Amino acid sequence: MNQKIYINDWLLLKPYEKQKITDSYYLKLSNDVKHAIVTSKHSIVLQKYLEDEEISHLACFLTSYFEDIISETNIWSSFIRIHKRLYKKQLPFYILDEYIEDEINSQDVSFLIWYFLNTIQGEIFIAPFHDFIIETADKVADVLLEAWEYAPENESLKSYYQVDKTADDFYIARNLIATVLFKTYLFNTDTLLGLKQKEFQIREEERDEETLMMFLNDNRDNTIQTSCTRLLSLTGKEWVSEILGSHHPLSSEYLKMSQKINAYFLYKGQDKNDIFLEHIASAKKFKLTKKSYDYSDKLKEIDTIVFMGIVRWKDEWWFSGIQFQHPFDPDLILDEKNSLESRKVVNFLDHQTTDVNKALKMQLKAFKDFNHGLQIAFIPSERIDEFIRAYIEFYRNSLNLSDQEINDAIERSHKEGYFGKENEPVNFNEVSDTGLVFFNPKSGCEIAMGVNSAFPLPNNPFLDKALSEEHVMQLFMDESISPELAMYCIDNCRTKLSVFKTTIGKKYADNIDFLLRFWKKDNYHTKPAITFTGKEEK
Repeated sequence: MNQKIYINDWLLLKPYEKQKITDSYYLKLSNDVKHAIVTSKHSIVLQKYLEDEEISHLACFLTSYFEDIISETNIWSSFIRIHKRLYKKQLPFYILDEYIEDEINSQDVSFLIWYFLNTIQGEIFIAPFHDFIIETADKVADVLLEAWEYAPENESLKSYYQVDKTADDFYIARNLIATVLFKTYLFNTDTLLGLKQKEFQIREEERDEETLMMFLNDNRDNTIQTSCTRLLSLTGKEWVSEILGSHHPLSSEYLKMSQKINAYFLYKGQDKNDIFLEHIASAKKFKLTKKSYDYSDKLKEIDTIVFMGIVRWKDEWWFSGIQFQHPFDPDLILDEKNSLESRKVVNFLDHQTTDVNKALKMQLKAFKDFNHGLQIAFIPSERIDEFIRAYIEFYRNSLNLSDQEINDAIERSHKEGYFGKENEPVNFNEVSDTGLVFFNPKSGCEIAMGVNSAFPLPNNPFLDKALSEEHVMQLFMDESISPELAMYCIDNCRTKLSVFKTTIGKKYADNIDFLLRFWKKDNYHTKPAITFTGKEEK
């Protein structure tokens, strides 16, 4: 125990590889922080969760927080600002009566220790109120406060989190997102660790070197574009926008950057500036800027099939990820046109121009009419599929469409090449004997299994009070379950559940939105499960 920290350990949390002049100072401070951690009277508890190497990692992590504030890198302060905008306070969980922004606070250190413990491992959830966290944080904060007056600023650190105000190149913009997600101390045990775990899995499954590199590059690009952090469930582009600050002209451009489309396209020609593509599944047209694509000379035959990733940046579509060509294949085209999954990748474009909320409100009203005025139904597993089908039929009938209107809609879909197909029934019994169907006002019908006892409601015949606490935690921590369903539990069942009557339970409930963002990071922002087909021409 108490093995010394070396410069390579410290540099693992930096956005650069070569040692800077101030790194020697912060390396020594990291060792002082580690000494404070391992000599704490509660260190034996911490050692139950962390190996010595991980304690060294924690010491570098906490020292990096200190360096960040000293050097005004704007990483930690960005988190504080966003949290304050969302919740009217700087941090969750802790009493903040004597909190001073832009200085060292023991509450910061407590929070960072809790965050580190719950990201470096995911097997158990460690509560933020443990004495060993608070006491260790106090000792570390004392070390950092003692160093506060004389600590040197790392003058080059901030430059790694900046971009030229006139930068137009998407790849420069993307590189900054990658730096924030993969080379920033605050996300070292979160998005970087997630990337490494996925890369290890890919290496285990793929042995061909050329194919391996393609999968690794695509995974990295997808992670840059789609991954959210456990802190506040924000994307990399949202963090970059905050770090740059609203005064920076590219801050708003990062927020407007589109989500990535990974899809099959038909090549439809090109001019000196753009390549013309048609998304096969939806027939949507795209212009890909040639600034982003080095293979335009290899596109010769119209209707050649191309698989690629594209992202919209500053009103242009840029190539991002991997690409490969495929000869014209009518079977592939038919499969794509009839694949709802393939159509879903461009749903966000329709949702920007179509009143999705209106459709969801109509569906919610129909669901309540169908389900005796209630937004949630508790059902034996073998009847869930039947319930969903019956509701869909009820909703269709509620629209009161004439036979001609129905036929016209079907005809429009057929013109797009979409003929639809029946989904195979799901065997929910494999998960649980009973489940629930909830109408999520942000997405549509949602099915959840193994959480019925989190809902002590009159229409729930499957309530087992002995399972209530387990089901509540499953409801909150399972990333596949929407935050809307979790909040339905809080709003309708909080006073009836014993888990929320304890002191800790009340604190969890008071910080529940922050925790839902933490637990459901990639699925916190619920998207409408509506795919438009056969739209009328305007």
